[in-house]
Amino acid sequence: MTKENVQQKKEIYSVSGPLREYLNHYKRELSLPVGYDNLLQTVDSYPLMNDKNEDTLWQTMVYDQHYGREIFEGLKKIYVLLRSGGDRKILPNLYVDRVDYCTFGNTKPFRVRIVNQYNDNHDYFYVKKADASRIYGLELEQLLSPNEINFHVDRETLVEEHIIGVPGDDFIDNFLSREDLNEVRLAKEFIKFNERCFVRLLGDMRAYNYVVEMTPDFEQNQYRVRAIDFDQQCYEGRRSFYLPQFFKNNLPVVDLCSRLINLETSHQYQLEERTLIKRRFNVAPYRIKRLRECMCQDRISSDEKLARLRSELGRMHKDPRFEECRNMGEVTFLNVAVLLDLTEEAPVRLLQSSQAKRP
Repeated sequence: MTKENVQQKKEIYSVSGPLREYLNHYKRELSLPVGYDNLLQTVDSYPLMNDKNEDTLWQTMVYDQHYGREIFEGLKKIYVLLRSGGDRKILPNLYVDRVDYCTFGNTKPFRVRIVNQYNDNHDYFYVKKADASRIYGLELEQLLSPNEINFHVDRETLVEEHIIGVPGDDFIDNFLSREDLNEVRLAKEFIKFNERCFVRLLGDMRAYNYVVEMTPDFEQNQYRVRAIDFDQQCYEGRRSFYLPQFFKNNLPVVDLCSRLINLETSHQYQLEERTLIKRRFNVAPYRIKRLRECMCQDRISSDEKLARLRSELGRMHKDPRFEECRNMGEVTFLNVAVLLDLTEEAPVRLLQSSQAKRP
């Protein structure tokens, strides 16, 4: 299945009233100076080529001079909002070098390149259509993963910070064969990443949808695998879609894991990751409860996909409660409760299906 095929299937879901209230409460919804539709008002575009003169499938946008000046000033303010909480003292130091448009992405994102004119250091952020399932994915990443992530929503516009790292496909092509690669640490991290995705049902983690961070340590490198695409948060119906190990372009890393990590050790790493997720859950149980309530009122997938996923998860866990789930929110949080073994603990009250409230 190609990137285009998956993304053509993905429907964009508008932000519901309860979700918007949640975003307002936790300061995720703010008034932005530039919206997604503003960036569509271009006069021309041209293909963006990489260092090898290959088409990147991004288009660099060209704006009318006067209009572009207004747009770029607004984009600088958004960047400052994402990176420094809105302190505009640094605005004179920045300029917008380029605005690129991706035609094949599900949310058809704009990528903005910001440069500090005093040292030529550059950074990026993204402007996208606000998609409810993606927003749920971003929030779950913030709450249940080891990663901080900054984003804001303004009506139908979503802005996200750039996540730094080597794209997974580039890492597999260019780093797996390096002599300084710590294979065991990479294999351990991929197993833990695989588990993080499955617990919270984040799908489509092909190699181009995550990055690998490498941190030098006093004894070789440490690795962190981070998702960068959250469009497929509890959207698809196949259970295997939420396990990165089953995607073909991840096979070289899967082979590495199979060669270096035995089954018992793999289970140990899975348990370690579930324990860490459980600790994060206990840090913010009421925020997670509020997010669950929003998801359980929302429609973020089709009835066909819902029926298939709850059936497959019910058989896997040998748990008939999955068949009673009415939406992907209930499926997601029941999966979290089962995998984190929350059944006998107080936090389960925050994860229980809303079925208990039904007449």
